Amino acid sequence: MPVSVIDSVLFRDMFGTAAMRTVFDERATLQRYLDVEAALARVQARLGIIPEAAAREITAKARVELLNEAAVAAETEIVGYPIIAVVKGLGAACDDNLGEWAHWGATTQDIMDTGMALQIRAGLDLIEQELATLTRTLAALAEAHRATPMAGRTHLQHALPVTFGLKAAIWLAPLLRMRERLDELRPRVLVGEFAGASGTLASLGPDGLAVSDALMVELGLGQPLAPWHVARDSVAETICCLALLTGALSKIATDVMLMMTTEVAEVFEPFVSGRGASSTMPQKRNPISCEVIRGCAKLVRQHAGAALDAMEADFERATGPWHLEWAAVPEAFVLTSGALAQANFMLAGLEVHTDRMRRNLDASQGLIMAEAVMMGLAPALGRQTAHDIVYDACRKAIADKSHLKDALLTDPRIAAALTPGDLDGLLDPLNYLGANDAMIDRVLAAVS
Repeated sequence: MPVSVIDSVLFRDMFGTAAMRTVFDERATLQRYLDVEAALARVQARLGIIPEAAAREITAKARVELLNEAAVAAETEIVGYPIIAVVKGLGAACDDNLGEWAHWGATTQDIMDTGMALQIRAGLDLIEQELATLTRTLAALAEAHRATPMAGRTHLQHALPVTFGLKAAIWLAPLLRMRERLDELRPRVLVGEFAGASGTLASLGPDGLAVSDALMVELGLGQPLAPWHVARDSVAETICCLALLTGALSKIATDVMLMMTTEVAEVFEPFVSGRGASSTMPQKRNPISCEVIRGCAKLVRQHAGAALDAMEADFERATGPWHLEWAAVPEAFVLTSGALAQANFMLAGLEVHTDRMRRNLDASQGLIMAEAVMMGLAPALGRQTAHDIVYDACRKAIADKSHLKDALLTDPRIAAALTPGDLDGLLDPLNYLGANDAMIDRVLAAVS
């Protein structure tokens, strides 16, 4: 029975997606190993290293359904690695003893690393598809709400007016950078491994590099600069990128979660009957997608730490750190897919309560416009003097539970510098949005 949320029948579709699990599940992993073995046989046949008949037979029989998975599992537990069992199974499936030509000149880690590179490629494809959808959704939110005023908050306190469109644009900007990072990452991580036991390809003599180069072309992977059996920076970079991505999603989830609180009530996750319900409190509508996204992000962050630990590999073949990747890579990809799916669901159907945003903006009775009044007074009175005068007026408004305008009008220095009409203009949140539109335009211009 499953013991992890990414495999659990109860939780797996909350914390991952079926598509990503299919990329990294056990049968897919074994098939990738067989794909590499078959590709290796084909290129070696073309180079005249093994018989053409052997390559044809190995390719025809490199199918996971022909393996005895129970036997592979039993031998993996004994050996510590699955490739010996996979090669035995492949050899047994081949006719005329042609399977003896499989795995010619390769070592276990060549097959496992190259298979992982193929899985990472498929995983990145899925992530980039989900990310493209999410960026379009956020761009639409930014455009639709570029003029929707709301309270900007710093340290959880009302600060200055912003628009919900700018908030969406700020959510979007890191995701656009993530698309750039993933594009830049691909050439570094989508590289295969074929270097033999100690990285010298000694078993193939002068043909070693020709086989390696041809194998990477056959698989559509990049050529390794040098053996990377114990140089794991690209794998670590991949998982760190996923941690950055889920961290950016977690920031969005944190904002939405806080905006869903009863006292704020500015946005809500999409309504689905029963979603977020409580077993005892019928009124509850909990931020389920936000909670799952935040949980995924924290777990991926832990896997990034494990991937960094796996870089501490000794000599030419490591004594264990590599094993950390066997858990970190598939689980980080599945969790990232889960976070993206939850974010896409949440933001595509996000309920935006513009009336509540305006009510909250006005809740401080003008205090959120204190800086605007200060800057309006500053040319006549000086910035620091204006600050002190408005500060005193704010304290009076808070003590009297009155509107800031009323407190300001009691100070003759303000009356001498500003007309009531000037004051009304300074207290209007829509007049103090600065470069709001220009900033939104810059982000939207970067969306492709």
